[in-house]
Amino acid sequence: MEQELQSLRKRNKELEKEANEGREREDLLRQRLMHARARLRVVEEAEERLSVEIGELEGDALEQTRAYESHIQQMLDQLALAHKIIAASKNATRSGGDEM
Repeated sequence: MEQELQSLRKRNKELEKEANEGREREDLLRQRLMHARARLRVVEEAEERLSVEIGELEGDALEQTRAYESHIQQMLDQLALAHKIIAASKNATRSGGDEM
């Protein structure tokens, strides 16, 4: 009977030790989960800021593209006008040279 009681006490201590270790592991995992959630929040906030910045950059890029296209069209128009002036000048020179 005494031996059985000692065996039960020993088993009880082992179970208490296992329970304590389980609680410690649970606490550690809970802390890790809290840290992971905090990191996730930081990452989500950074992702949101980056999305906003990308949107702004896309808007700026579109604005610049339109400005460059407008500038190129103006230069093409000026070039076409210059070609017309040169062609008219050549025609005027030829016409004037034929009369002489």
